Amino acid sequence: MATIKDILQNSRTAMDKGIESSKREFGSIRASKASPNMLDTVRVEAYGSSMSLNQVATVTAPEPRLLLVTPFDKGQAKAIEKAIRESDLGVEPSNMGGVIRVPLPSLNEQRRKELVKVVHKLAEEGRVTIRHARTEARDKIKKLEGVSEDDKKHAEKDLQKLHDDYIGKIEALLKVKEAEIMEV
Repeated sequence: MATIKDILQNSRTAMDKGIESSKREFGSIRASKASPNMLDTVRVEAYGSSMSLNQVATVTAPEPRLLLVTPFDKGQAKAIEKAIRESDLGVEPSNMGGVIRVPLPSLNEQRRKELVKVVHKLAEEGRVTIRHARTEARDKIKKLEGVSEDDKKHAEKDLQKLHDDYIGKIEALLKVKEAEIMEV
């Protein structure tokens, strides 16, 4: 039978996953300089299935406005180039003898604002994950048997504090990413 401590620990673990997911998603949003994890969300049709780009190629950022994608199998270069072009990143890759160059255009004000909207949407997804973990834990606490009402109330307060801390972490990540995107 689960204890209040177990429930709170499981909730914290679920909230940590929400934070990690948000960090990963934010990392795929381009700010002022190139980052290899910008292409993490790109899916490539390879070997009869949809795979993430990092499973079929290495991505490096040799310059602030350039990504180099090196396929593990040169035969996949066309599929990788197509996947990058069709992603919502707004980049135009070019195949140079098996290595795919992805030059990053400088961001204009409108594109920066669009990216900020995307980051806000991703942050909301992180908040939803955290709220969901809180709701699930609260339901489990209410169903506990052999636990006093006072202990349940204290556990719910602890849970709410945990929720508020994690929402604060998402907000902090959002502010940093927003500032990074708006920086010219």
